[in-house]
Amino acid sequence: MSFLKYNEKVNKIYLKNLDLSEEDNIIRQEIFRQGAIGFSLDEKKERYMELNAMVEGINRDLSLEAMTDKISETAFRLIGRRKGNCILYLADDRTQKISIVKTKKEDPGLVIKAKEGDIFDTWVSRHASPLLVEDIKKDFRFDLGKIDAQPAIGSLISAPFISAHRFLGILRLEHPQPGFYSLDDLRFLSTICDTGAVALENSQLFQRTQELAIHDELTGLYTKGYFMERLKEELKRSQRQGRVFSLLMLDIDLFKKYNDKFGHTAGDMVLRALSANTSGFLGQTSPVVCRFGGEEFCAILPGIDKEGACRVAEDLRRKIEEIKINLRRQESAVTVSIGVSGFPEDAQDAEVLIIKADRAMYEAKQEGRNKVFCAK
Repeated sequence: MSFLKYNEKVNKIYLKNLDLSEEDNIIRQEIFRQGAIGFSLDEKKERYMELNAMVEGINRDLSLEAMTDKISETAFRLIGRRKGNCILYLADDRTQKISIVKTKKEDPGLVIKAKEGDIFDTWVSRHASPLLVEDIKKDFRFDLGKIDAQPAIGSLISAPFISAHRFLGILRLEHPQPGFYSLDDLRFLSTICDTGAVALENSQLFQRTQELAIHDELTGLYTKGYFMERLKEELKRSQRQGRVFSLLMLDIDLFKKYNDKFGHTAGDMVLRALSANTSGFLGQTSPVVCRFGGEEFCAILPGIDKEGACRVAEDLRRKIEEIKINLRRQESAVTVSIGVSGFPEDAQDAEVLIIKADRAMYEAKQEGRNKVFCAK
């Protein structure tokens, strides 16, 4: 065999080996791709099963606390792999400003500075669109000088909660490492937020319904029914912890004259003014204040004994006496009679405490009104 023919044969074998190597590489890539697809499908199946579990959990408890915890926990576990941070913001209905209501963190001791969001959250709310930042340092859309991140953020994904074109909040995941999140992660986060938006709206409606059920429509104070529940709770807590509390019973003096002289609208103005001033003055005592019925009001003062409550009641009486209300262009004054009872000094039963405070208030009226009497 000539040297030339030998070289031709060697070259053919070499080219054949190259072809075989290329086929081998293609087969290996296909095997790897098929394996990756299988893993991806399994992962997606698990994610959507967990999403279904999230929805079932939300439907069992419509409270805002439980619902936001379930949503953020699902995102942090399935997408974040419990790494980095997950932050859930809710928007104020009136101002549309966002604030943090729930966080999940790899480092429990970490303090997140952006309580009202940052430039990334502004982008999401403004565009009403999901956001993927694979590498913050290379993303031309954002000015790094305006980022005050703690710890340093390498990558993040974020999606809005939107229901019926109404912006409700943002769910965001962040990690120090660039490229930590994928486009699939962003799609799944968007799905969580689409589902969560409906749950959020339902939760907010439920919360408003609950608030309407426990608040007096005219004054905004608690209703008598809710107040009685809180009084019984305070009684049990105080018995368990060995602490004191007091009860105030207030009644507007000669309230009927406002309705007779100026009409029921004027009477409503008096009730609203008294409610606002009572709540405002007693605010420092962490009270539970209710409209007990008609022109009567009740207040629980936790941690204050009867002697201290009597001083508070006297200061409140003077404060109310100074109030001037314009009723049909006439400046009118309002006074109240107040009765005070204390736990455990006067009673260890909710009903008896109310009866004793009511009797003391009646004595104040009998003695000329605009007075404070303590239970004997």
